[in-house]
Amino acid sequence: MTTTTTAALVPLLPFLGAVAGLSCGRRAPGFVRPLAVLPTLAAAVLAVVVAVRQGGDAPIDAATKLTDTGSIPIDLALHVDGFAALVAILVATVATCVQSYSVGYLRTDPRYPSYAALVSLFTSAMLLVVYSDDLIVLLVGWEVMGICSYFLVGHYWETAAARSASLKAFLVTKLGDVPFLIGIFALAADAGTFRISEIYAGLTGGGHTLDHPTVIALLLLAGVAGKSAQFPLHTWLPDAMAGPTPVSALIHAATMVAAGVYFIARLLPVFAASAAALAVLAVMAAVTMVGSALAALAQDDIKRVLAYSTVGQLGYMTGALAVGDRGAAVFHLMSHGAFKALLFLGAGVIIHAAGTNSLAAMSRMGGLARRIPDAYWTMSVALLALAAIPPFAGFFSKEAVLGAAESVATGHGATEPAYDVPGAVGWVVLVAGLVTALLTAGYATRLWLLAFRGSGPEAPDHGKQPLAMNAVLWVLFVPAAGLGVATGHLPSWFDDHSLDPTLATSVLGTGFALVGGIMTYATWRHTTGLAGRPPLGAVAAHPRAEPAVSEAEAIASHEPAYGSIASAPDPADPGRLLLGPLHRHAAVGFHLDAIYAAVFVRPVRAAARLVRFLDREVVETYVRGAATAPGLLGAAVRRTQTGNVQTYLSALLAGSLVLVVAVVVTATGG
Repeated sequence: MTTTTTAALVPLLPFLGAVAGLSCGRRAPGFVRPLAVLPTLAAAVLAVVVAVRQGGDAPIDAATKLTDTGSIPIDLALHVDGFAALVAILVATVATCVQSYSVGYLRTDPRYPSYAALVSLFTSAMLLVVYSDDLIVLLVGWEVMGICSYFLVGHYWETAAARSASLKAFLVTKLGDVPFLIGIFALAADAGTFRISEIYAGLTGGGHTLDHPTVIALLLLAGVAGKSAQFPLHTWLPDAMAGPTPVSALIHAATMVAAGVYFIARLLPVFAASAAALAVLAVMAAVTMVGSALAALAQDDIKRVLAYSTVGQLGYMTGALAVGDRGAAVFHLMSHGAFKALLFLGAGVIIHAAGTNSLAAMSRMGGLARRIPDAYWTMSVALLALAAIPPFAGFFSKEAVLGAAESVATGHGATEPAYDVPGAVGWVVLVAGLVTALLTAGYATRLWLLAFRGSGPEAPDHGKQPLAMNAVLWVLFVPAAGLGVATGHLPSWFDDHSLDPTLATSVLGTGFALVGGIMTYATWRHTTGLAGRPPLGAVAAHPRAEPAVSEAEAIASHEPAYGSIASAPDPADPGRLLLGPLHRHAAVGFHLDAIYAAVFVRPVRAAARLVRFLDREVVETYVRGAATAPGLLGAAVRRTQTGNVQTYLSALLAGSLVLVVAVVVTATGG
């Protein structure tokens, strides 16, 4: 089998699995689970084969004309370079883990067949985005991901939270997709092709320049901001936690939210051609990083903490792209995909064991770490990777980003390929990255303390976690722990660019992270040790308390399953004390949803009410009047039909007399 054929099978197999799974869902339900796992696993194996054959050397290219548009043709083309090969492995591996995990997590869900098919279709669409070399074909995969995410986030459609979250995710991402589509056509018009590799080669080789680089870059950036949950279009991602936990791991760790970052990396010369676009990208990344980290420090829902964490880590990736280093961006994309998928799936195990999403409720439960040792140990390492503590994956990738920002800010070192990036852009990314490193360690430590160091009565036993759920955690543990060290030996896969961390950023980044973690731990120790204050978690739920809602409802609605006592805010929460007056603003995402509601939602609803009023009270009144008038006329004519011959003759004579008079008057007047 040729390498091109093997690469074509990578996105095709999950698609065929989705079609077969939907077909067999009712007729042969026993085949649903194998059809969900095996095609995705085969795609992961083939992605590894493609990567080995590509070897980080010359890209693998193949194309066939899909349609002749009369101007710029659309090609069914693939382009597999080092970035594409590695990202495809990440996507297929995480998707396989999610499908395997879902077998246990949703084992009693009657809608599992449609869920598994949508996950397979989503995986196929993302792999199409990774391998595609044509902007229009890439756009197809881009939109299919959005549609699948709508259905997956709304899987628990019985709850209002899930319905609202799926609609919000769809609308916000589509809001960015409109300028994204315009930007694609504008780019193709300037470059004369939809082929990504040709655009990249033309801009880096000096053989072509764009007529409107700033406009094109900003239009494309709008779509990236929506899909990758960057400020100001990031508000859909925390609410999307209403979906099942495996969906959160798939969409919000390694696939859809990473698609925008990967897209910019593929077309980085387009953005680098405009200093204004790089400045906007840097500011967007800085605001996203710091703002999301502050919000994560104030969240009570464990999945929302991880969601805001995802937003912040994507900010690191866009920050690396703003300073012109796509190698560092894709490196962090890969390491983040590994440890964040592990964190989300581990959170699913915690929710399954505790019966609630609430960290405040978990802090009042004893023995949770002993009950779920697999999740405890793997998540502990994943949180260290998130906090960028050496020697775990997050340390190497985050320091690569900070090192790239430092080289631009100080003017020492060079990116590869070299771009003319303003020094101010480097300073913005570097300072925001260091502040975010401190905050990231803070909320990671807080999550670990509240989830695993709580004290009080043990939570009711919800049953042992299925083996598949725990096994997947250890599979993802390997890249979360060792990917950073391994990637250091693969510079050829990253444009022959060394990703080894520099001494200055290593010391600063690790120092800020340690300070953030130590401050959070010290605050927790202080508040739980106050005189007369019971230890954190000592306020327990009523001993006879039963789960108020089912596990699925608790997950979907973000409501703790143990009533108001267990879910009450804990004044000893270290995040509450560290943030102080800022806490209540950070807990609601700095009121961005309220601002959007006031600026966009309410005016649109008011306009809709006005249109409804005009339609019902004006248009329908006219229509009813137009129908009523002939009816009244008909009723009047009907009254004249008496059946009396004398009446008819009298009317005929009267009418004739009137006509004669009219003729005489007219003739006399003439």
